[in-house]
Amino acid sequence: MNKAITEGLQFTPAPFSAGLQNWSSGAGTAGAPSYENVVNAAFVPADPDFGGCLELLKTSSQQLLRSFATTPILPGCYLRVSARVKAMAGAMPSLRVSILPLDAQGAPLPDAPNTGPVVALQSYGQEVTVSAILGTGARTGVDMALGLGAAAAHIGLQLEGPNGGVVRIDDIEVEDITAVFLRDMLGWVDVRDYGAVGDGTTDDSAAFEAADAVADGRVVKVPAGQYFLGQNVTFENPVAFEGTVTMPDSAFLSLTRNFDLPSYIDAFGDEVQAFRKAFKALLNNADHEGLDLGGRRINLRAPIDMQAAVANRTEYAQRRHIRNGQFYVENSSAWDSEIATNLATYSQSAPLELSNVANVANIAVGSLVEGAGVGREVYVREKNIAQARLVLSAPLYDAVGTQEFTFTRFKYILDFSGFEKLSKFSISDVEFLCRGQASGILMAPEGLIFQLRDCFITDPKDRGLTSPGRGCQGMLIDRCQFLSNETGQPAHTRTTIAMNANANDVKLRDNRITQFRHFAVLGGTSSLILGNHWFQGDDEPEGVRTAGLVLTSSHNRATITGNYIDNCSVEWTNEHDPDPDFANEFSFSGLSITNNIFQTIGVAPWFRFIVVKPYGQGHFISGLTITGNIFRAIQGDIERIDHVDTSFASLNYARFRNILVQGNAFNSIERGTRNPAVVRHSQNSPASTWTVDCAGPLPFGGWAQNIEALVSVAPQTTASGATRHDMPHCTTAQGTARDQVTLQFPVPVSGEMALTVRIDN
Repeated sequence: MNKAITEGLQFTPAPFSAGLQNWSSGAGTAGAPSYENVVNAAFVPADPDFGGCLELLKTSSQQLLRSFATTPILPGCYLRVSARVKAMAGAMPSLRVSILPLDAQGAPLPDAPNTGPVVALQSYGQEVTVSAILGTGARTGVDMALGLGAAAAHIGLQLEGPNGGVVRIDDIEVEDITAVFLRDMLGWVDVRDYGAVGDGTTDDSAAFEAADAVADGRVVKVPAGQYFLGQNVTFENPVAFEGTVTMPDSAFLSLTRNFDLPSYIDAFGDEVQAFRKAFKALLNNADHEGLDLGGRRINLRAPIDMQAAVANRTEYAQRRHIRNGQFYVENSSAWDSEIATNLATYSQSAPLELSNVANVANIAVGSLVEGAGVGREVYVREKNIAQARLVLSAPLYDAVGTQEFTFTRFKYILDFSGFEKLSKFSISDVEFLCRGQASGILMAPEGLIFQLRDCFITDPKDRGLTSPGRGCQGMLIDRCQFLSNETGQPAHTRTTIAMNANANDVKLRDNRITQFRHFAVLGGTSSLILGNHWFQGDDEPEGVRTAGLVLTSSHNRATITGNYIDNCSVEWTNEHDPDPDFANEFSFSGLSITNNIFQTIGVAPWFRFIVVKPYGQGHFISGLTITGNIFRAIQGDIERIDHVDTSFASLNYARFRNILVQGNAFNSIERGTRNPAVVRHSQNSPASTWTVDCAGPLPFGGWAQNIEALVSVAPQTTASGATRHDMPHCTTAQGTARDQVTLQFPVPVSGEMALTVRIDN
């Protein structure tokens, strides 16, 4: 490239033959003295070596020769100033290129360099070339890096050393040699051309911004070096990093044209810092919808505090997305859980708080709370040190008073708990390789519509995905795999849990979950659990199985449909109720379990697939549908599929309502379950009172409370063989377990009746 050719710029000053009035013995600015008609300067028209040239007698210690005309200085344009010189008589001086740099207003730039390398004359008549390269950037080979403030310069020479010598100077030439620096030839703009130093301490932010401003679609090149950027920098053009950058935590780098993790790794040279800075840019620039990890693996030796990476934000509610990469946990003590044991007080009047917490400052937000009367998956949502108070993710069912609680803070690969609220955030196609060292993701305490899809959470140490508050409202978990780190352990000894949620409207769809203690502990309502496969078996003979899915809201309104529920149960509790006794609220209700595959292998015969566990007195089932499911036991039968766990309390069977258990298939299940159930009773000897046992097919040990239909399927006959057609009087809920019905006939008869019996009213 040559600006003199491409843009017609005039760089070279006027030749001496045009008159010495064009040349100054001072700065070269207007009003400075010229060499016209002075006794120590003359134009020589026919020098044998130079042709026309200037002959000059040196009369001052630093004698200047400057053009009155100015040469333009352009960013990224490099000029070589040169002149051939020879000594003629007297003392031999030294010479160097000398300029006066000017800003855009024509004012001198006092801090800019203004001289080139010194060249000494050694003998009379010997031609010597004096030259220097100048430009805006500090490129290798540039003698005078003038900076972006330079717009023009008066060009010339400076004679130094002893006076009295006579020299002849050929016309001064100025050449555009930018092509040497490969500026436009490769279609890029080099940040050094705009003043970037790359020494690791000088703030190169302005140079980066200036290079980007003129790139106009070309690639901005950041050559080898370490560049400190003290301010926010946004590139609107593609960037190629050979060197690396450092920035304070408060500043962000936005690469709008190549916003992906590989580019940030090139920029920062450290993949963890690159991810933090890319995430910071993601939440601070409207140009970015998502961060592509580019298939890269990020090796971690400590958790990533996602809010600390974006310290200027505690809430965020615009859609943002992280995709396509892998996090790999390396061995480090930074993954060790923090455990605190502290006295605290719980009251039903403040069901989400612990008060008078000893050493509250030592308890980390996001800690799992354990103690007497604490349900599963209760976490510290926030803390107030001044008030010695903790806010919890869920109430405690039986912990009124003061006791010692244990607070365990697991360490997560991605920790969002520092955000007060995070909404519309999603992660897809990312694998979390926890390697039994770390947990997966800790969510923000508040937020809407967090989504995880097509991800793997592999070998988590303690938890796959944890919600410490209500940031799980409307959460979507789709087509993910949660792979346990405890596959070799018996099911009942496992401690890891794939995920939990506390808020409503959670959707778990098409996921695969292997051999955790629990797949999910869901505390909210209106959840959709569709098309998942979770299994928790082991090789233990007559093995103990745990709950795969735990529902802790009694008025649940959940739909469990089309899942493969393998070697585990669905457990329905109210363990997150601060007053677990029934008190006129909705009791166990609103649950639909339809069209699932339930299967066990090698379990104890007392195993059950569907378990209701009330944590207080007086509860009942009022709205439950179990239809279209397939129940199968392999390597040993089980007695039935349903069970009420009375560890804390039983159910009030008299208040059962709206229960439908119908159309299910039972394979190697000793007693199928139905409601309503058709019970056939054969009376072999005449009796006026028939007692019909309905216990077998009725679910959950329910009472035989209602008869929907009564059909005689064999003639009623007396002892003499006479046929009767009497309709008996029916009395329900008989016997000590109230699972019998009595049929009262006018006379003693034998025969067979079919009854359609219900456990609900």
